[in-house]
Amino acid sequence: MAEVLQVDNRDWTGKRRVRRQRAAGRIPAVLYGHGQEVVHLSAATADLAAAVRHGSQVVDLAGAVKETALIKEIQWDTFGQEMLHVDLARVSADERVAVTVALELRGDAPGIKQGGVVDQPVHEIEIECPAAAVTASLEVNINSLELDQSITVGELELPQGASLLVDADMVVVQCSEPAPELDEEEGEPAPAEPEVIGAKKEEGEGEES
Repeated sequence: MAEVLQVDNRDWTGKRRVRRQRAAGRIPAVLYGHGQEVVHLSAATADLAAAVRHGSQVVDLAGAVKETALIKEIQWDTFGQEMLHVDLARVSADERVAVTVALELRGDAPGIKQGGVVDQPVHEIEIECPAAAVTASLEVNINSLELDQSITVGELELPQGASLLVDADMVVVQCSEPAPELDEEEGEPAPAEPEVIGAKKEEGEGEES
């Protein structure tokens, strides 16, 4: 079930008024798509931040409009901390959309008890699925992950009707032996000191007998 986002009609424009509204806790938004008119909206910054934090990509708009929308793009400030603007695209429940979903490991890998270390080189993937099936994350069960084994994208359980937009052979998680540690006592051999060109050689050095 999509998260509900309350929105109001927006008649304020211009940098000065936009800054005042942001300071008051409102973020400007536009809703477009499906050949319909563009609607200028605003939402509570806290509500939108909560939706993003929950991983919601499809939201049910309530208030000024009652439609389902995909959070298409969020503009952030230079430091990536403050939301400045959000683009919303109209979608229907059965419409296929491309989204990025996070991958979350679940369980305990037996390979750890065998001396292995679990490494997750991929933390999110792109899929295409009906808007109604969009999920914030996919679970990766590692309860059967033995030493020297891996799990690929193609082995993941996808939402109903979803298809991959990435290589199915991409390794998501693996369990392998830890890299050998450098013996601090032995250390690495010190590099040879470079010969200084033009330096005076000690007596007897380099002379022919």
